[in-house]
Amino acid sequence: MNSDQVEFRNVSFRYNDEQPWVLNNVSFSIKSDEWVAIIGHNGSGKSTIAKLINGLIFPDQGEIFVNGIKVTADTVWDVRKQVGMVFQNPDNQFVGTTVKDDVAFGLENRGVERSEMIKRINASLAAVRMSDYIMHEPHRLSGGQKQRVAIAGVLAVQPHLIILDEATAMLDPKGRTEILTTVYDVKQNHQLNLITITHDLNEIIHADRVIVMNNGEIWTETSPRALFMEEEGLREIGLDIPFIAKLANELNKQSLTLTKQPINQKELLDELWTFHLNK
Repeated sequence: MNSDQVEFRNVSFRYNDEQPWVLNNVSFSIKSDEWVAIIGHNGSGKSTIAKLINGLIFPDQGEIFVNGIKVTADTVWDVRKQVGMVFQNPDNQFVGTTVKDDVAFGLENRGVERSEMIKRINASLAAVRMSDYIMHEPHRLSGGQKQRVAIAGVLAVQPHLIILDEATAMLDPKGRTEILTTVYDVKQNHQLNLITITHDLNEIIHADRVIVMNNGEIWTETSPRALFMEEEGLREIGLDIPFIAKLANELNKQSLTLTKQPINQKELLDELWTFHLNK
């Protein structure tokens, strides 16, 4: 069995012949059970990648495979059974009058038996900590709660891959924290691939790998920890690293050498304590 859940082979795409390439000869693969963050400034091509994976658009050149299936007009519905997507605005995904009805929608379309449907609805809402809101009207929920319901709806149909396309972009800091915590918990407790697409580097710290896009091409592929050391280069392509990483980089410049690049507050405090003990 192929261990690649997603594979791009020399993919190029543009929306019309008069525009420049949105993606230019892009190749990468994502392994089964891997969490990959795809980041870049607006217009870098990252959201186009999500649309190509789900067959919303098709490449002008190259090939895309999802769980071994080549993405074409003939296979698109088979591909979409493998992929679940959560977009920026959860209101655009709601179709039910209650949270329960909304999570049930995808299951009904797939002809899932009622007893199995109830199990999946309850399990997916529990996974995103929204069980208490099962009979609430979706439009009365907060932004973060709406996105958690959207994630539950995707989880219920049990895809192999979930793509979150700028899923926190419209949320306040509290809502953003809710979703990031939910995403981390879901990945820890479910065997699935996760792709998060964002321009905010605060959202990538739990990812296994990061693909950085710039002007339709892959700028680099690396780990979050290694990426935070590329502060100057990231700034040149319009991206900004988190405050903790900035502070760590400044401390290293001042000869306060840290043993590793911290990616959160606890790691930074541990590094400072170790430095103090060894001084």
